[in-house]
Amino acid sequence: MRNLGPAPMTTEIETVRTVADLRARVSAWRARGGSLAMVPTMGAIHEGHMSLVRQAKGLAGHVVASIFVNPLQFGPSEDFEAYPRGEARDAALLAEAGADLLFAPGAGEMYPEGFATTVHVADITEGLCGASRPDHFDGVATVVAKLLLQCGPDVAIFGEKDYQQLLVIKRLVRDLNIPVKIVGGAIVREPDGLALSSRNAYLSAEERETAPLLYATIQQAAHALAAGHATEHALESARAALEAAGFRVDYLEARDPETLARLSGSVATARILVAAFLGKTRLIDNVPVPPRA
Repeated sequence: MRNLGPAPMTTEIETVRTVADLRARVSAWRARGGSLAMVPTMGAIHEGHMSLVRQAKGLAGHVVASIFVNPLQFGPSEDFEAYPRGEARDAALLAEAGADLLFAPGAGEMYPEGFATTVHVADITEGLCGASRPDHFDGVATVVAKLLLQCGPDVAIFGEKDYQQLLVIKRLVRDLNIPVKIVGGAIVREPDGLALSSRNAYLSAEERETAPLLYATIQQAAHALAAGHATEHALESARAALEAAGFRVDYLEARDPETLARLSGSVATARILVAAFLGKTRLIDNVPVPPRA
């Protein structure tokens, strides 16, 4: 496991590690008429997460952030053990952004002995990351359902960088009648356009120089679609550009922004989604197709 470095020394946040303690704290806020927002994370906090906390602070009187590196959403060849941990640093950054409480359970609290339930969301999990990472969204849906039921927030914020995940969670909440509003948070980018991600730390210096081309390329494809170009031609050109720059494209597709249905031909509205490897690092990104002029 990689540690992300020391935390700021001046910022503290109350931390609870059991569902019972979380619910007791939330109940006390509720008794005083307070509204509640939640920002679930796996730690490795960066400005993208902090923007979600600030957004949550504008929507509710209290904000709970969670940190739990969920083993169920990692495949057998993925980086669960290597995923960066640094709770003290993460807690300080969440507090700086305005979170009032940190829920940081252990694996035994989330998945106690005998745990045998998995949540599966069909249809919208097929294709894209669902095809590349089997069982990933079952792990996401299971842990998010648990977190929402454990905390009982009025609203929960999830970043749009994981766009398919956001739609999966919206479908989960709708289908299971979980009384929470799911809100997407805008992608936060480096000045050169690279979407913030904990996995960016895995890039070599040379790869980091190349990485912003992912966003630039799909943005160019989005503008081509907005200008009336055929989807197939725009995506073929984008794929060729990425491969020429050294990316190994996992997928590059135009999908309906609400249903993720695959699109073709000339389209009026779409979301372009991409996953591509740069070296050993898998990067994902997405952009909306702007309205036609």
